[in-house]
Amino acid sequence: MKFIDIKGAKEHNLKNISLKIPRDQLVVLTGVSGSGKSSLAFDTIYAEGQRRYMESLSSYARMFLGQSQKPNVESIDGLSPAISIDQKTTNRNPRSTVGTVTEIYDYLRLLYARIGIPHCPKCGKVVESQSVDQIVDAILTLPPKTKFQILAPIVRKEKGQHKKIIDHIKKEGFVRIIVDGEPLEVTDEINLEKNKKHTIDVVVDRLIAKDNLGKRLSDSVEMALKLSGGLVICDVIGKEQKLFSEKLACADCGIAMDTLEPRTFSFNNPFGMCPDCHGLGFHQQVDPDLLIPDKSLSIPGGAIKFFGLKSDSKYYFNMIKSLAEKHQFSMDEPIENASPEFLKALLYGSDEVVEIAYEGKFSGTYSSTFEGLIKNMERRYIETTSERMRSLIERYMSETPCPTCHGKRLNPTSLAVTIHGKNIIEITDMSVVHLLAFFKNQEMTAREIMIGESIFKEIDARLNFLKDVGLEYLTLSRNAGTLSGGESQRIRLATQIGSGLVGVLYVLDEPSIGLHQRDNRKLLETLRRLTNLGNTLIVVEHDEETMQEADYIVDIGPGPGVHGGEVVAQGTLEEIMAVPESITGQYFSGKRAIPIPAIRRAGNGEQIKIIGARENNLKNIDVAFPLGKFICVTGVSGSGKSTLINEILYKEISKKLYRSLKKPGKCTGIEGVETIDKVIDIDQSPIGRTPRSNPATYTGVFDLIRDLFTKTPEAKARGYQKGRFSFNVKGGRCEKCSGDGIMKIEMHFLPDVYVPCEVCEGKRYNRETLEVKYKGKNIADVLDMTVEEALEFFANIPKIKDKLQTLYDVGLSYVRLGQPSPQLSGGEAQRIKLATELSKRNTGKTLYILDEPTTGLHIADVHQLIIVLQRLVDSGSTVVVIEHQLDVVKVADYIIDLGPEGGDGGGTVVVTGTPEEVANAPESYTGQYLKKILAKR
Repeated sequence: MKFIDIKGAKEHNLKNISLKIPRDQLVVLTGVSGSGKSSLAFDTIYAEGQRRYMESLSSYARMFLGQSQKPNVESIDGLSPAISIDQKTTNRNPRSTVGTVTEIYDYLRLLYARIGIPHCPKCGKVVESQSVDQIVDAILTLPPKTKFQILAPIVRKEKGQHKKIIDHIKKEGFVRIIVDGEPLEVTDEINLEKNKKHTIDVVVDRLIAKDNLGKRLSDSVEMALKLSGGLVICDVIGKEQKLFSEKLACADCGIAMDTLEPRTFSFNNPFGMCPDCHGLGFHQQVDPDLLIPDKSLSIPGGAIKFFGLKSDSKYYFNMIKSLAEKHQFSMDEPIENASPEFLKALLYGSDEVVEIAYEGKFSGTYSSTFEGLIKNMERRYIETTSERMRSLIERYMSETPCPTCHGKRLNPTSLAVTIHGKNIIEITDMSVVHLLAFFKNQEMTAREIMIGESIFKEIDARLNFLKDVGLEYLTLSRNAGTLSGGESQRIRLATQIGSGLVGVLYVLDEPSIGLHQRDNRKLLETLRRLTNLGNTLIVVEHDEETMQEADYIVDIGPGPGVHGGEVVAQGTLEEIMAVPESITGQYFSGKRAIPIPAIRRAGNGEQIKIIGARENNLKNIDVAFPLGKFICVTGVSGSGKSTLINEILYKEISKKLYRSLKKPGKCTGIEGVETIDKVIDIDQSPIGRTPRSNPATYTGVFDLIRDLFTKTPEAKARGYQKGRFSFNVKGGRCEKCSGDGIMKIEMHFLPDVYVPCEVCEGKRYNRETLEVKYKGKNIADVLDMTVEEALEFFANIPKIKDKLQTLYDVGLSYVRLGQPSPQLSGGEAQRIKLATELSKRNTGKTLYILDEPTTGLHIADVHQLIIVLQRLVDSGSTVVVIEHQLDVVKVADYIIDLGPEGGDGGGTVVVTGTPEEVANAPESYTGQYLKKILAKR
């Protein structure tokens, strides 16, 4: 049997481990959080495989490729070229969609370009080609004495200097050309920028509309058509240009189209995109609902969230007062009572002249028209050079569908091309499963089959790959930035299957994340297909079903951080369970278990109820959340869980409690918000965007530590204040590296090297600051401690100990206090946020919301997390968790199961109640799996 032979791996916390991993098999790496799984899989095996492949390329090619540093390992033999498929979400570019990421949209564009039927965007009739006579007749309808010229478009928005084309025009005897809208003569010195897109039109003839023009005009049109390959432009000087095509044109409306090409259907290309929104499908505009979030208030009472309305002395306030008087509206009334005319004038401006009484530096009465609050903000947004002002206005902006294309991204001409009655955007708006059925059920003509057979085959294969990894509910038009980490990972996995590569090493990071148990089998079959092709799969995973399917398991541990980094057990799941030292084996063998509560909580009798939820795929549902309980929201992927909780529940409560400007998802209303005093959303977004953010700064424990250092005798003697011990401000930090501790050295065709600052040696502080010590440790030593070490070090300082204890309780004992935010996983960031909330005073009326908090957690860590969450509920608060992990679902007091399917097939409440009640509901997929778990009690 072939092996990947690893010797002396010492990356991060790995303790010089050596092991053999079988090739061409499905191998699972497991172990508690922080044990070293990712260090072995990604930072050692994948990094070395990637590095060796890069070294095989030329030095010139390596200049343009990011490279991995050589990992800290003695040797790795038997390594193949490696591909990493991790949890990082796909492109956040608003132009990136599921269709573009999977390349299915590229095939659809080709399909529509080859067999699509063009229609007139105005009258809807099928577009036909125009003859020379039809073109001439259309031009002859111009009014007499109209000056116009016949142009031959030979270059249309193409990069290059186009010297050969210009030389050819000169040889053909033409004198004038129009380059990027500028009239030039061919004898002029023309130097075009190579990397910019240019348009070049040849002036074939210049004419004045009159009788007896037919012969000359006909000759000119024929010459232009020949020169351009079928296109001619009639340029009415000083007015408009009209394009005619020898190939496609509507005889009734006179609308001509270019020859259909794949770029015609690209919303990222000027030839296909909507000219208004430039292919985005939306505009970023000031939203009236964000500007006036509570219409029950009066204007003086704060109804309008505009930064110019703060007191009666303000200019805008007095202007609005005058406008209200003109419309006979009392400023003391709720703004919801205002007339539509007044609201329109208030937001979008009016030509009415209002008298403004103003008291201030320039007191007096002024006459002026009112610009409108929204118009004013949008003008200032465009004109301002202040980032602060721009970000302030952005708080009141939201995405609104483009009024021209109605969110469809393409121009009217591209949208008028159909295949079996549907344009390309209508096709991409279908879910994967519906699109498969659409193509299967259409009766194709012999011509369509002959031209499109190979294209249909590619599209069908890729759609089936998405279906096989449990993503059949996604639409191809879905913005890639809205995908979860698990969804984006499975999309890339489906793309890799489609590539058909053999002999590749794939390294995956928990592909089962966000996947309901029902869909897990599909994923495993997909992974098995990759190994059957002759590839090696190394999967970092905690899922029991994945481990049962695996050919080989490596259990890293036994504990996190310094307590891990060793191979505890390896072999099949049965062999892992036979090793007493393996925590993984103990849980799967039943020696350790997460207990099922004997009694489910009754709650406090109060509830929050969402009425008429209809955002995305939610089907106008009413959902009640009983308070004082541990609530679990479940359902298959795409059933509507995140929409219900994150987009509606959290944002509606935030709007009512904090007057948040985040726009909630569509619903009729929400009841019972007054029964809670706080809502906290603990998500997996980073705790900070830069390395300056770390667990110590986020939790606030660093402030307490700095206070402690200022009280040391040395600090008092030197007069050091709290700021002296911050690496973010001048004074105590090292100025050579500005408190970063590291310096970046650019290496051109080698990867950039980050080296410790030569002045502070990576400690971030200057020499004088580091001379101040507490119990023999300076501030840099403290930041380098793990939570576990710091807990012991500060055992006698209650305030610091309490905050560190919460980090320890959520399973982060191995994390360093100063560990930079970008080095933390989403699950670790979420638990740091949870620990921060745990350290605050609990009022007993708090609603906590968590979205899949078990991401990246070993079952032992899940056990610890459940204990922490149960502690929150025991204090009187309510915890709402979106989760698939059955160990979390089984301990909940109340379950809301959405579905029954994903996408269009979801969005309804399948069943609610205790786990036992859900388990007895045959229509619930969650209940079917839960029944097996509860039977083990």
